[in-house]
Amino acid sequence: MKRVLWICLVLTMAWGCAPKREARIPPPKVPPVTPSVQYGWASWYGREFHGRRTSSGEVYNMYQLTAAHRTLPMGRKVMVTHLENGRSVMVTINDRGPFVRGRIIDLSYAAARTLRMAEEGVARVRVEVLGEPLPPTLPAEGPFTVQVGSFIRRSNALRLMDELKKVHGGVYITELKTPEARYYRVRLGRFNTREEAYTFAMRLAKDGYTPFITKTE
Repeated sequence: MKRVLWICLVLTMAWGCAPKREARIPPPKVPPVTPSVQYGWASWYGREFHGRRTSSGEVYNMYQLTAAHRTLPMGRKVMVTHLENGRSVMVTINDRGPFVRGRIIDLSYAAARTLRMAEEGVARVRVEVLGEPLPPTLPAEGPFTVQVGSFIRRSNALRLMDELKKVHGGVYITELKTPEARYYRVRLGRFNTREEAYTFAMRLAKDGYTPFITKTE
């Protein structure tokens, strides 16, 4: 019995003196970054620049869906997604910036409101470059529709659609599939002229939404 106790004591001491192995914690997964996708901080600029010339020569309008980027070509369309709430917005690059270290894009006030980040000031986002540049202005002829939300999570789009259906008809969801993601866009109506679409968009704005007019696909 004493021999058994002695062996147990020796083993216990040996175990206590053995070097402890540190647990290896794997590094956090970093989202893939490609020439067409960036992750980082977005900010926005508004009234103090409203009406001034941008780097593209256009006049900055804080109520249009535009953005400033350091290197992307002017006129390029990008999809910006708020990584916390899943909201997305398509903007046109028409200016240079931001000039604050650590930020990758500077959004217009309208784009910031669409992402629900105007109050925050900054937000973590994904910026995905889309295809070829598109015309900066809407064509003269319709049909047009009014978009009130774009999401990377379909459940969020369905929730907004159900909310809008309580008051409005003609609510639907369209999908935009890109090499990196699938976006669910909530839209209302079909209008032959921009004036009709604008009148309807103003009603939505008074109800607290952030609508914009786009051509139907």
